[in-house]
Amino acid sequence: MIYFEDLEVGSTYHSPEHEMTPEEIVTFARQYDPQDFHTDAEAAKATLFGHLVASGWHTAAVTMGLMVRSNLELDGGVIGQGVESLRWPRPVLPGDRLRVVMEIIEIGTERTRTGRGRAKLRCRTFNQNDKVVQEMIANLVIACRRAG
Repeated sequence: MIYFEDLEVGSTYHSPEHEMTPEEIVTFARQYDPQDFHTDAEAAKATLFGHLVASGWHTAAVTMGLMVRSNLELDGGVIGQGVESLRWPRPVLPGDRLRVVMEIIEIGTERTRTGRGRAKLRCRTFNQNDKVVQEMIANLVIACRRAG
């Protein structure tokens, strides 16, 4: 397990890959973001994208799952305290294989009253062509190593 005391600015962590299937894209979008370019491949041809694309919120949800399954194995889990920025510079397409690279960019200088520390993480989600499809800056609350 990784604890607050183990973190160093500049350290990077990596996730496994996840392939975005057309079925998964449509299923997610029908429930959470029901727009034609997410739910109907034929209707999507007449949209800005010109084809079926994943919802950004779907990309964010997949990113979270990949972060949890990454080698950033935090004691107590990946506990978010907020997101400072979130952007989707390019669409995610059916068949894209996503992976996440997380970098520690800032570490809090003191523990909280609950015995936890804080860290800022840059999370970049890449497709199989090493193109960034999502970038976010997240603030995490991270367990400190217990004394004794």
